[in-house]
Amino acid sequence: MRGIVASATVVLVILGIGNHLWWLAAVALLYLYATHGRGSPGTPPPAGAGTPPTPENYRAYRERRDRLAKWERRYRRERPFETRRQEREKSR
Repeated sequence: MRGIVASATVVLVILGIGNHLWWLAAVALLYLYATHGRGSPGTPPPAGAGTPPTPENYRAYRERRDRLAKWERRYRRERPFETRRQEREKSR
C-alpha cells in the first residue's frame, strides 16, 4: 500500500509541473494516507466480534451476573406478592 501511494504521489508531482492542481491532488493523497492509511490506528473492533473475552473481563462479568441473581432471589423471597404481580403483568 505504501508503494502505491508513493508512486501515485510521484506521478502527481510530475504532472504538477504544468498544472498546480496536480500538486494539490498529491498533497490530498498524502493527507488521506496519513490520516486513514495503514499506519494510523483505526477503530477498535466490537467486543463480541469473534474474539473470546479475556479472563479478567469474563470473571468480572460472572461476578456481576451472580450478584444480580442473588439480589433477584432475595427480592423474590422478601416480596412474593410484588413478584407475582410483576409476572402477571409481564405475561399479558
